[in-house]
Amino acid sequence: MDKVMRLASEKGVVIFSKSSCCLCYAVNILFHELGVSPVVHEIDHDPEGREMEKALLRLGCTAPVPAVFIGGKLKGSTNEIMSLHLSGSLTQLLKPYQALS
Repeated sequence: MDKVMRLASEKGVVIFSKSSCCLCYAVNILFHELGVSPVVHEIDHDPEGREMEKALLRLGCTAPVPAVFIGGKLKGSTNEIMSLHLSGSLTQLLKPYQALS
C-alpha cells in the first residue's frame, strides 16, 4: 500500500490502470479532453502489480482499475469519476491541474 500511496501523491492527477482496460482508456481520454494530463501507472506492467491491485481494493476502490487519485486522494473508479463529471464536480476538482491555455 505504501507504493500506491507514494505514487498517488507524486503528481496532482494519477490513474492506476491496466493496458488492456477499455474503461481505463476512456477515463484517461476524459481527463485529456478536460485539459489535464494525468500520470498513468500501468499496474500490469509493474512487477508489484498484483500487490498494488490488492492495495487499491483495500483503499476502497470498487474496482482495482481505473483508480483515480486527485490531489493525492482517492476519488474512485469509472462509476465515481463519471458521476463527478456528469454533476459538474469533476471540472472543479481538476481546475488546479488543468494546462494553461
